[in-house]
Parts: sequence; structure tokens; C-alpha cells
Amino acid sequence: MNMNNKKQEYQKQYHLDNIDKKKQYRKDNKEKIKIQKAEYYQKNKEKIKEYQKEYMKEYNKEYYLNNKEKFKQYQEDNKEYIKEYRKTDKGLKINRLSSWRSRGLISEDYDKIYERYILTKECDNCGIVLDEDNNTKKCMDHCHITGEFRNILCNLCNVNRY
Repeated sequence: MNMNNKKQEYQKQYHLDNIDKKKQYRKDNKEKIKIQKAEYYQKNKEKIKEYQKEYMKEYNKEYYLNNKEKFKQYQEDNKEYIKEYRKTDKGLKINRLSSWRSRGLISEDYDKIYERYILTKECDNCGIVLDEDNNTKKCMDHCHITGEFRNILCNLCNVNRY
């Protein structure tokens, strides 16, 4: 038996010998452990959130890949509901944010940018009133290199931006 195997056997036996002690400690110190966990969370909140975000991103990607047929079937079965949902304020927002992300916008606070987008009535560059006309349509301008948000512009200013 080499050194690694001996070490693993020792650790396994130590764990088995002390499992009851650990359970008893947890039972006797519930409040102390709860306080320690809360303190740890407060100290490492950002790190924990980032880890959870990355984990969920990977999990969701894997889940989608493993259940593509289920998603396609849901979309097929619920076409009308999905069509109506996309017309709601929430549906419009989700669609627009998704579109921005797919076009390269990178932001810490998409909600803040979306709120500014909704509240902006005039082009930040030329001052023209924005509406649904092709040239005066609202556009979210961003740097195509860094992905950083810049302005809310009319379509004409956005296309002519260098």
C-alpha cells in the first residue's frame, strides 16, 4: 500500500470514527453555526453571488442542451400565449434586453439602461423626437469593441456614428 492509499484509508476511517461527534456538535451548536454562516455570507456576498451566477449559467446551458425537444414542444404547444406575452411590458423588456446582449452590449445594470431607453424621448445626439419611423426610431448605441453602452440615438445618428 503506497502513501496516498494509506492517507486515504486513514482519512476515511477518521471520518467514520468521528461522524457521531460531528453530528452531536452540530446539534449542540445550531445557533453558533447559524451566526457563523451569516457572518461568512456577509463577508463573501459578492463572491458567492458571482459563483452562483456562473453555476446557474452553466447549469441552464446544460439543461437546455439535454432538453431541446421539450423546449421546442413547449413553444409549439404555446405559440399564441408566447405571442401575447411578447406584447406585454415584461415580454417587451425581456426581448429587448436579450437582443441587446446578443448584439454585444455588456453592462452591470441592464435594468438601468432599459429604464433610460424607455424614458428617452429625444435623440441624445441631434435632439430629434424619437418615434417608430425608420429614421427616427430609438436605438441603443454601444461600443462594438468594449460592449459599453454610450447613448440612446435615432436610427440616423446610430448608423452614421463612427
